[in-house]
Amino acid sequence: MPFPHLTRAWGRRRVLGLALGAGLAPALGAGSAAARPRHAGPDHTLGLRVAALAASQIGVPYAWGGGDRLGASLGFCDEENGYLDGQCLGETTVGYDCSGLSLYCWYRASAGAVELAHYTVAQFNRSAPVETAALLPGDLLFFSRPDAPLHHVGIWAGDGAMIHAERTGTLVARLEGVLGIPRWSREFAGARRPLPFG
Repeated sequence: MPFPHLTRAWGRRRVLGLALGAGLAPALGAGSAAARPRHAGPDHTLGLRVAALAASQIGVPYAWGGGDRLGASLGFCDEENGYLDGQCLGETTVGYDCSGLSLYCWYRASAGAVELAHYTVAQFNRSAPVETAALLPGDLLFFSRPDAPLHHVGIWAGDGAMIHAERTGTLVARLEGVLGIPRWSREFAGARRPLPFG
């Protein structure tokens, strides 16, 4: 364990994320955000602001664990993440990971009305499902693999594109035609739209 103090911090974050994810899922029952129908007006305007904020972050570095309500932040490394070619970049990089970017964009665009956890599974559980044909800018796209369920989240930018923070060593980028790219289409687990608690 090259960075035990960071591993302990990650352990606390993972436990908190799991607790939030598990705690939020039951709360999204029959009159919840997940069960509410999609509305076009205010959601669309809010989503456009989310997508615009995401676009304004293009070029910011990826940092594992980076990003919060205020924007890009210092990341960290754990046993598996934050490294590039054996070097821990996480603890020296100010930037976003995938859920940090979506957390920041939704919080800022909604003036604090939508506060997502810094954990992909909790963000999925905190959002209403959206059919692919009904995607609006700002909606969240989630990706999964058998070895890494819900491992990635990106922000739908419209016109077939997603803005995301992919992995250590990359920058926040716009990916054109995301759902037509075999790697991403195979891993696509669904789209969701965060809504304020109410």
